[in-house]
Amino acid sequence: MGVPTVPIITNTFEWPVKTAVAAKGMSSLRFVFFPHPVAYRPAEECRRKILGNDPINGKPILQEIAEALTKPITPEEANSGLIERPRERLIGPDTPDNLKSLFRENGWTSYLPIELPTEEKVGEMLKGTSHHPDEKVGEMQPSSPHEKWSFNVEQVAINAVMAGAKAEFFPVILAVASAGITSLFTSTNSFTAMMCVNGPIRNEIRMNMGIGAFGPFNHANASIGTAWTLISRNLGNGGVPGKKYMGSQGQGHTYTNLCFGEREEKLPPGWQPFHVQKGFRPDESAVSIFHGWSWSNQGGFETNKSATINASLLMRPGAAARR
Repeated sequence: MGVPTVPIITNTFEWPVKTAVAAKGMSSLRFVFFPHPVAYRPAEECRRKILGNDPINGKPILQEIAEALTKPITPEEANSGLIERPRERLIGPDTPDNLKSLFRENGWTSYLPIELPTEEKVGEMLKGTSHHPDEKVGEMQPSSPHEKWSFNVEQVAINAVMAGAKAEFFPVILAVASAGITSLFTSTNSFTAMMCVNGPIRNEIRMNMGIGAFGPFNHANASIGTAWTLISRNLGNGGVPGKKYMGSQGQGHTYTNLCFGEREEKLPPGWQPFHVQKGFRPDESAVSIFHGWSWSNQGGFETNKSATINASLLMRPGAAARR
């Protein structure tokens, strides 16, 4: 719009900002860094920080802002345009162990065991939908500064195979992917995400809707939740710690997320299933996605039951050098 601006960002987000603008072809974008944190801090502290120095380069913040707003734009700064991101459809043949190592080394997994997405297995997964493999499903990004990546049905099927899902689970996974909402939403809080499945498909794929529904006790719940994380990482441009994922401690729920079916048959009299409340018919299947600010439990901890064990004493001689 021709109006000079300069983003002011807390220094915790240095790498996410720099990688985001680089991906958009704007590496020379002018911005100023401010000492983290800002949220919930008193005004006096924020004033002291803004009158201080940029924690990244040591320059006075107000001077940086003034210079960024007044200096003429250079030819390099005027450049724009997204960086191309070509993706090969197939990886050359190799041994299963080598291929699994390749997936781990490239950050395509959650570092738990995966099923290799061979053409045969992906073909079986695609039998779970009537949509064409090349049909575009949607777009996803890890957070607002980052670019959105688009993906098709086959690419979602690849990640569903990796998660160990069955073809009959694929409609749910495809619905989740089509929402374009990442399960790896990033901030300095360690978020997790939740999905609720309604309608006939819950029983068709035998989802856990009772005791232990959030836990690793059901094939559908676990693999659908895992698929969402893999899609968010591989198709949604997310999950790189320090760059596209800033959760301070991380979040164990992120492996499978909170995936469950609503136990509609046990609702109190007069209650309607969640998807019916949202305008769907009772005989339609639907997936609802939720993001919360935090997941916490203020329960008690008994320190007399804790233990610290020297793992080095349990290793076989020479084990530390093995790969």
